[in-house]
Amino acid sequence: MAAEQQRQRSLSTAGESLYLTLGVDKNPDNPEAADKFKEINNAHAILNDPTKRNIYDKYGSLGLYVAEQFGEENVNTYFVLSSWWAKCPLM
Repeated sequence: MAAEQQRQRSLSTAGESLYLTLGVDKNPDNPEAADKFKEINNAHAILNDPTKRNIYDKYGSLGLYVAEQFGEENVNTYFVLSSWWAKCPLM
């Protein structure tokens, strides 16, 4: 449990330091900073949610997309049914 708390603290600290350098209010005339900040917020949200982090670790960004479309509980089923051996007809 202590390792999880340490990870949360380090994520929080990293997020704060990135906000200070790439925050929209710090770079109002830089559209690249705004895009990078959105990417960082998205990554931070994934890393802080254990379910999303698990899906990303197993299936990558496609898994997160499937979770958005079909629900987090259906991601594994989607990948099982879309695998090549599940498409073979039973004889």
